[in-house]
Amino acid sequence: MKSNWPARIAGGAAGLANGLFGGGGGMVFLPILSRWGDLPQRKLYATCVGVIFPVCLVSAAIYVWRGGVSLMTALPYLAGGLIGGFLGGRLYGKVSTKFLKWLFAAFLFYAGVKYLL
Repeated sequence: MKSNWPARIAGGAAGLANGLFGGGGGMVFLPILSRWGDLPQRKLYATCVGVIFPVCLVSAAIYVWRGGVSLMTALPYLAGGLIGGFLGGRLYGKVSTKFLKWLFAAFLFYAGVKYLL
């Protein structure tokens, strides 16, 4: 019988990253799921989004409860994010997984450089 402890520990690490940084749990989940998940690439990305969604909801609820969210500032980003998420979901099956990997790596590199500056 396969142990679920590595997945639970990885989930805890992703949740911790998400809670501390206000996001980023997907950057933890994606490499872990690709190594341990035995999923084809398309299901890997979709599963990562499916796992990170409830984690983000919990983090967001705590931020709202503690008064750390400016809802008026967040609303325009939320509207655009919902539209972008819809469009990305529609394009999902039409974009090559090789391109998705390079795009994700480029985004991580860009975000890492921006955080350091």
